[in-house]
Amino acid sequence: MTNNNSWPSFSLVVAVHDQADILASNLPLLLKQEYEGQYEVIVVDEHSTDNTADVLLQLQEEHKRLYTTFVPQYQFQQTPQRLAYTIGVKASKYDWIVLCNISTPPPKPSWLAELAPFAVKPAELLLGYIAAKNGDVRLQSFDTVGEAKLLVSKAERQHAKAHDGQWLRYLRGKYDFAVVRHDRGHELLKQYDCAMSSGSLLWQRVKGVCYNLFH
Repeated sequence: MTNNNSWPSFSLVVAVHDQADILASNLPLLLKQEYEGQYEVIVVDEHSTDNTADVLLQLQEEHKRLYTTFVPQYQFQQTPQRLAYTIGVKASKYDWIVLCNISTPPPKPSWLAELAPFAVKPAELLLGYIAAKNGDVRLQSFDTVGEAKLLVSKAERQHAKAHDGQWLRYLRGKYDFAVVRHDRGHELLKQYDCAMSSGSLLWQRVKGVCYNLFH
């Protein structure tokens, strides 16, 4: 997983399900990053029933850095998304893993290059927020995955549809992507399925807002 130059190496992992149109328009933005270091893009298909497979096949012919795989049928002891990310993390080969949302593409070709200076030890995790209006990226850095446990477990349970400004989304921990050190990827994914009562969820939300307000 080592890189032979000064740039950190990245594995971008995307989980998709019946999103062929979005995939066709947004995946090339991940594949065409202007980055001098090594990176790969791994797409994990969660049993799509549209023409996702055709879109991926065409893009794979055009981009050698694209790797595709799928969630085995009937393997849903975990939530489909967590299982897809788990498969992607296992398939990844580079030092840092970026868990991406295909519905929120990188705002510019230099996105990955601008993340690189922050992907350094002692940080284990970065949570990224992309402003809808101008594409500005705000990052939270955590020395350990455990420090972000409350933010991650809360965010993965409240995919709210309402529009929020960037500051409100930041306060609520509604991140757009996560960058995690390769050896801590599975530790991060454990937070995706944590059982949580309504009272605990409310308390986590309050703690999350307080954390982001002062960090």
